Amino acid sequence: MERLNYKTIKQSGYQGFMLEEGTEKFIQFGEGNFLRGFADCFIDILNEKEGFSAKVAVIQPIETGRIGEINRQEGLYTLYLRGLDKGRVRNEKRVISCISRGIDPYREYEAFLELAGREDIEYILSNTTEAGIVYDESCRFEDRPPASFPAKLTRLLYERFKISKGGKGYVILSCELIDDNGKKLKECVIKHSRAWKLDKTFEEWLEKENLFCSTLVDRIVTGYPKDAENYEEENGYRDSLLDTAEYFGLWVIEGPASLAEKLPFAKAGLPVLVTEDHTSYKKRKVRILNGAHTAMVPVAILAGRKIVRESMENEQIGRFVKDMIYEEVIPAIDLPRQELIQFAEDVFDRFSNPFIDHQLRDIALNSISKWTARVKPSMKDYIRINGELPHRIIFALAALIAFYKTGDIRDDRAVCDFFNEAFRFKTRADLVTALLKRKDFFMEDLTLIPGLARLVTKYLCDIEEKGVKQALKEMEQ
Repeated sequence: MERLNYKTIKQSGYQGFMLEEGTEKFIQFGEGNFLRGFADCFIDILNEKEGFSAKVAVIQPIETGRIGEINRQEGLYTLYLRGLDKGRVRNEKRVISCISRGIDPYREYEAFLELAGREDIEYILSNTTEAGIVYDESCRFEDRPPASFPAKLTRLLYERFKISKGGKGYVILSCELIDDNGKKLKECVIKHSRAWKLDKTFEEWLEKENLFCSTLVDRIVTGYPKDAENYEEENGYRDSLLDTAEYFGLWVIEGPASLAEKLPFAKAGLPVLVTEDHTSYKKRKVRILNGAHTAMVPVAILAGRKIVRESMENEQIGRFVKDMIYEEVIPAIDLPRQELIQFAEDVFDRFSNPFIDHQLRDIALNSISKWTARVKPSMKDYIRINGELPHRIIFALAALIAFYKTGDIRDDRAVCDFFNEAFRFKTRADLVTALLKRKDFFMEDLTLIPGLARLVTKYLCDIEEKGVKQALKEMEQ
């Protein structure tokens, strides 16, 4: 069986869209599954629907990577989008053709810098993992290339600055999974500029001619499938870059309205939103998607479930999660209610995706800090608005305590130590009070919230004495 390339894809009889010739408009740092299943997919559809004719030059951000595979396949790879869309199963194949080539800056440093002279390139994409956006003081201007991604970017930007003589810069779209990713990347670039003592006008050019956009990305990309040989047999070619992802996708880009005209994703029907402030959309994702995960996990595990999908298919657990989101979380988010409800319905479709076995115990990692970031804000807003405690959210906290008391803990050392020594508390009330007082866990003393410790203790007693199913039934009555 031959490898995927433009010749073999034509021989395979594939009838989908293909862009063999186009203009390089993007530089992309990162060749992993996520960007290929997310941003590159959107660019490919933009090429088809709006005639954007954009190609992407992909940079390998670390010394080992998949640039060789990308070039051997002439930038082509097969992507399957699989999941539920308004309750309907979708499994769609698309051969992505927007990548022009891959460049390994560790072996092709001059080719990397040469990109700065291409005036058609206006956009830089990145996803270099959460650890990618860090300032590394050991990086030097003379390194070929500098080790970190921000240092490589600084070197490329400086080359652009010199070649263009202070002319047009780039729109930089950071897709790393950290808060304010674009702003933090810009801070790193400025630090390198100052540490390397580059021209003062370079920093002025960074501010004036470049746009560092923070973005919110949302799509589960499951990557190379375990049964890849079945796909290859069906397709009639070998594809070492085969990628799979859920059907749902959302890309919120913080930038001026004019950017939506320059990058007409929305016109192509794509779930890409340009907004001057992405804060509300981040809150929506964290509180509804992530919050539902965090609240559901201990309840579902104690009920004997192992994966997200089967948890949502359980009538009792599924109803608990949905009621919590609709009645206790959504009312406190400052976006139109119908928009929030639609997002929640999409989330529940994603939770029920028949193609993804999302393990509950994987989500359970570091649950205390996750509860603090994802669920506690909804609890406090509910109390502020309604003047009473949100019973489902608090039941989920009690379930988390019961789950951690079983000893199945993967969390910070301090959290593990606390629960491993839970036997020292004479009563459940003492345990709950001591836990809620931990400011290092919850960022505040939660016993100061009237009635909270008492209600958590009640639900913890019910869960441990009656079982989570009966306790959940009684809580809902």
